[in-house]
Amino acid sequence: MKKLVSSIVIAAAVFASGSAYAAEEGHGLAEEATHAIAGGHFPILKPKNEEWSFAGPFGHYDKAQLQRGLKVYTEVCSACHSMQLVSFRTLEELGYSEAQVKAFAANYEVQDGPNGDGEMFTRKAVPSDYFPSPFPNPEAAAAANNGAAPPDMSLLAKARGVERGFPTFIFDIFTQYQEGGPDYIYSLITGYQEPPEGIKNTDGSDYKVPEGTHFNPYFAGSPSLAMAQPISDGQVTYDDGSPETVHQYAHDVAAFLMWAAEPHLEERKRTGFMVLVFLAIFTALIYLTKKAVYSNKEH
Repeated sequence: MKKLVSSIVIAAAVFASGSAYAAEEGHGLAEEATHAIAGGHFPILKPKNEEWSFAGPFGHYDKAQLQRGLKVYTEVCSACHSMQLVSFRTLEELGYSEAQVKAFAANYEVQDGPNGDGEMFTRKAVPSDYFPSPFPNPEAAAAANNGAAPPDMSLLAKARGVERGFPTFIFDIFTQYQEGGPDYIYSLITGYQEPPEGIKNTDGSDYKVPEGTHFNPYFAGSPSLAMAQPISDGQVTYDDGSPETVHQYAHDVAAFLMWAAEPHLEERKRTGFMVLVFLAIFTALIYLTKKAVYSNKEH
């Protein structure tokens, strides 16, 4: 009986401490949100720094991850977002065969023409085509998404990012940090939550999330955005046994969008490394030449 009472007391203490921690964390977020609203600077919270295979001077893309990210984009993101600067044939770089790319492209329809009668027509896509938009025009996209047209995802991983400020950006020069976009995309997808109590507007009134929007402290435009939580656990089935969680989905699609925005990243890093090696050798040769030429000269 004493053991049972002791266990109940311990459980109650743990629950109370957890609740207190959650309340304290929520209070801190409310202060951050109030400060951001007053200053008009967003996001409320800086993006989380995630680990990426393509990070650093010797980074490279994980093709298995990119294939999973393509699956997430195809089954979830493509319902609202286009990638009109990415052609289907570039998917061969992810390890797909030409036949697989042709079959994948055939799942889409694109507008073509005019034909002999001067009319536009719709046909199945081929590898030379680009990922089409799910909407006929930006106005239709905005009308279907609470007045905010979803952005094209072709360059999203390079276009999005948050200034890291001093002195972080100085270290970024040496660490070759360029994952700001993927960090932001990952944080945004996983950052949806209920707004904490205590957020204030600039006039001191209580902040309320506008109707049709969703609170997300990682959004770079305001405390909330029109896009709802885009994905949930178990929504996309992976064939390789990877975890089917929001965390994994966000990580994979962010990596895929980084590849879409910069498909030649690996080649660029290899070239940069060879240039640095060349410059180091050239500098050493110049120094040795100088020593040899001027070693017997009087100064």
